Amino acid sequence: MLRIKLNSIKKQSNTMRESLRELRTNIRFCGDDIKTILFTSVMPNEGKSTVVMDLARSLIEAGNRVLIIDSDMRKSVLVGRHKAKRTDGGAILGLSHLLSGQKKLEEVVYQTQFKNLLMIFAGPAVVNPTELLENKYYPKLVHAVSKLFDYVLIDCAPLGAAIDAAVIAKECDGAIIVISQGAVSSKAVLGVKRQLESSGVRILGTVLNKVDMKKNSYYGKYYGKYYGKYYGKYYGKEDATAYEGDATEDRELNPEDLMKASMEMDNEEDDGQI
Repeated sequence: MLRIKLNSIKKQSNTMRESLRELRTNIRFCGDDIKTILFTSVMPNEGKSTVVMDLARSLIEAGNRVLIIDSDMRKSVLVGRHKAKRTDGGAILGLSHLLSGQKKLEEVVYQTQFKNLLMIFAGPAVVNPTELLENKYYPKLVHAVSKLFDYVLIDCAPLGAAIDAAVIAKECDGAIIVISQGAVSSKAVLGVKRQLESSGVRILGTVLNKVDMKKNSYYGKYYGKYYGKYYGKYYGKEDATAYEGDATEDRELNPEDLMKASMEMDNEEDDGQI
């Protein structure tokens, strides 16, 4: 199993972790058939990728095995933001390698230092990301990994800037829209909602991010202490070992299961059926 270390991870405060537990619980109440979840936003810099990573950490804390797939092959920031490094010193391969047929599944899935959290990075930026996401490999990928993980969180490019999320939404069980307070209009949000609905995906809800509780005095009076750090500037000191020593049950993915899933992808017909 290939391993990677995320060297820049922010430590979560207790209030933030509690807020994430609430989000985690709300997802659970959407039904036990919700496993592959797409995350998108209207515009860049709304905090979508941060929400995905933080939710994944909350899910593994509850004993779930989680895979993050970075599907933004246009302008991904995850490798640089988290200062990701392979433990063997090799180059980080990703989704663009897999979807272009250059690499196999087991060559692009990385076990992080956090128990039960694995990642597929976007890989090098490509000039034809939509075409790659529309090809036969993407539905095969989602079909294969959904058997191995409790949750697959798919981080997509902002739908207000690129059509990618609507293209792959039909392969997902549900979608969540991350909205930065005051950054986008309600009209733009409704436009993203309609695009997702046209793909047939179930919209699970929205996450309102970067809320300034000082400006929202009514809610801040009652909820500021509880939510302020999570939705505002909640980050504490960097902590690359957060959850590393957690009591979470170790359900490390068997490399043989990953190899089997890779073989299934190779053997599936183009319609995605084995």
